[in-house]
Amino acid sequence: MRMRLAWLCVAVAILVCGPVPPALADGAAQGAERGPVTNLPLPRYVSMKTAEGNVRRGPSLTHRVDWVFRHENMPLQITAEFGHWRRVRDRDGAGGWMHYALLSGVRTVIVEAEMVDLLSKPLEKALPVARAEAGVIARLGACRPDWCQITAGGNTGWVRKRDIWGVEPDELRD
Repeated sequence: MRMRLAWLCVAVAILVCGPVPPALADGAAQGAERGPVTNLPLPRYVSMKTAEGNVRRGPSLTHRVDWVFRHENMPLQITAEFGHWRRVRDRDGAGGWMHYALLSGVRTVIVEAEMVDLLSKPLEKALPVARAEAGVIARLGACRPDWCQITAGGNTGWVRKRDIWGVEPDELRD
C-alpha cells in the first residue's frame, strides 16, 4: 500500500511539474550537488576565518557543542547547508555544524606527508625552495592535474596533491 502511495505521489509530481529536464538529470547522475542556500557546489572546501570555532551537533545555537576547532585558516570541507549554518568536516572526519560567519572562502590546505619539499616547479626533479612537515597549514594557489602551488611561512612552492588535504584529486585552479 505504501509503495502504491509513493508511486502515486511521483506520478502527480510529474503531471504538475513536468518531467525532469535532461540537464538536471545528468547533473544529479554525476553527483553535481548544489547547496540549497548558496547554490555553490557540495562538497566544497573553505577555511576557518577565526582562531576558534564551535562545532555543534545541529544547525542552531541550541544544539550542544561537540568540538572546538582551534586553528585559524584550517581547511574544512562543507558537506551541507541549512540557513546560516554549514555542516563541515576536517581531514580526520571530525565535524558538525558551524555558523557561516566563522568560515572563509579563502582556500587553504594542510600538509599530510611526514615531510614534503616545496619545489620551484611542478616537476619531480625541480629544485626545492623549502620544506614543510605534517600539519602545516598553507594557502592554496594554482593546481594542475597532479600538483598544487602552496604558500606557507613566506615560502611558495609546488607539492604533489597526494601530500596535502583540502583539494580534490581532479581539481584544477589557475
